[in-house]
Amino acid sequence: MPEFSNVTVVKKANTYFGGSVTSRTVKFPDGSRKTLGIMQAGEYEFSTAEKELMEILAGEAEVLLPGEDSWSVFREGDTFEVKADSSFKINTAGILDYCCSYLI
Repeated sequence: MPEFSNVTVVKKANTYFGGSVTSRTVKFPDGSRKTLGIMQAGEYEFSTAEKELMEILAGEAEVLLPGEDSWSVFREGDTFEVKADSSFKINTAGILDYCCSYLI
């Protein structure tokens, strides 16, 4: 979906890695939430307590998912899931625009 309706957006940004990664939290009436974010070029490692669905909105990244031995490439329109209570590495050579959905 290209836009969200009837949502609440948290004004304060989530910032990581000295501001190289930022996101905004979007809350939905059903209690679900997503974050919309931007990553600058770099390699990052994220830990998550919840299951996540990452959608690449623009750009390209290499991702090393939990339990995998090799990196996978994801581009605009691609998605990948990350298991709860795990971590993953992501490497991007340019700006990466993404949407992260927290799954139940």
